[in-house]
Amino acid sequence: MLNDTIAAVSTALGEAAISVLRISGPQALEIAQRVFQTKHPLLELSARKAHRVQAGDGQGHVLDEGLMLLFRGPSSYTGEDVVEFQGHGGLLVTQKVLESLLTAGARAAEPGEFTQRAFLNCKMDLTQAEAVMDLIHAQSTLAMRAAHEQLGGAIGREANALREELLPVLAHVEAYIDFPEEDISPDTGAALTSKMNAVLDRAGRLIATSEQGRILRHGARTVICGEPNVGKSSLLNLLLGFERAIVSPTAGTTRDTIEEIIQVHGIPLRLVDTAGLREGGGDIEQVGIQRTHRELERADLILEVVDASLPPSAAKRVPLPQSVESRRILILNKADLGIAAGWESGVALSCAQGVGVDRLRDAVRDVILQAGPLMSDHPVAINTRHKICFERLVTHVEAARSALNIGTAPEYVALDLREALAALGEVVGVIDVEQILDVIFSSFCIGK
Repeated sequence: MLNDTIAAVSTALGEAAISVLRISGPQALEIAQRVFQTKHPLLELSARKAHRVQAGDGQGHVLDEGLMLLFRGPSSYTGEDVVEFQGHGGLLVTQKVLESLLTAGARAAEPGEFTQRAFLNCKMDLTQAEAVMDLIHAQSTLAMRAAHEQLGGAIGREANALREELLPVLAHVEAYIDFPEEDISPDTGAALTSKMNAVLDRAGRLIATSEQGRILRHGARTVICGEPNVGKSSLLNLLLGFERAIVSPTAGTTRDTIEEIIQVHGIPLRLVDTAGLREGGGDIEQVGIQRTHRELERADLILEVVDASLPPSAAKRVPLPQSVESRRILILNKADLGIAAGWESGVALSCAQGVGVDRLRDAVRDVILQAGPLMSDHPVAINTRHKICFERLVTHVEAARSALNIGTAPEYVALDLREALAALGEVVGVIDVEQILDVIFSSFCIGK
């Protein structure tokens, strides 16, 4: 694959001020020379400087005029020779320039192939490659910060630190395999166990960040629920800052779930407005209520809205399992009409007047942070793939520790330690991980 020269449009489809086309590979300069007309041969042009060029179709017709930049390998994003052309951002003209590059000998790039080449050419490890898309998809400042830290190699450094702690343990065990007449002394066994305990502790702290990573990358699923006409859709509109949901005094107006993403104190929330919970109603409304119950089961955070102008005895509360009760925030809406006696806890709010929103945002932050301060204990939060690898590491280190403590033959201890190191290698991609590369890079944009 690395013998091909690839080309793609790296900017989004649509009309814009400029578009960027990227070429990478061993023949990048030769192919660019066939398409872009310059005063001097490309090999004589300075790298990392903009050069004014005309893009042609190979038949003497000018397609576009713009700027071209050269990046000589290995000092480029992919580690290969890279040429970028910045032209006018029209759909047709951009497509015609790309077609001219393909006719000149380039191959259309697959999704994520530029970043995949950067990984294969050792310009970044696998965690950094994943961080590229995390940065592109970041929906909050904390998510963007986490992606920047990962792009800087933070997870890779953690994995390498664990590897450096584990390698001496394996070396000691294998030394006893080479010299079977020597038994592992109690003092040596205790020292090796202590090192494995340190590895397990450090890996456990990393695994604990996986839930934070999920929230940072995908948003905390926040379900707005309550009886009809208590202000659920009004709350959604208030938090969004625009009229997204229809607000009506008619019960049953909201019949399906509505999703939008907002940011609260740097934390992404995936807001879900649901149908009002009540008995009766038409068939369509009942389907919406069933969906509400399903959303409640999946929720990271539940915003239960009640009409606080009525006494608690008149409100039908949403029943929740005790396990998710800590994720519920009771919102006492219509506080501008006065809060009836009996409501002892909750966040007073008036959707009509926009009063109490700051208190609600603070309450949301406090509930989300109950699982642990985001971005505090660790500079990054791992994703699901990392979690699986680190869990395998923990499983094998625990097995090795147990085998060592009960006096099992050192060959079995070494086997588990090698499996633990293989799991660490899979995190950063230093072992053969062909089976996971296609999965990771298929989610990338073409041209990245």
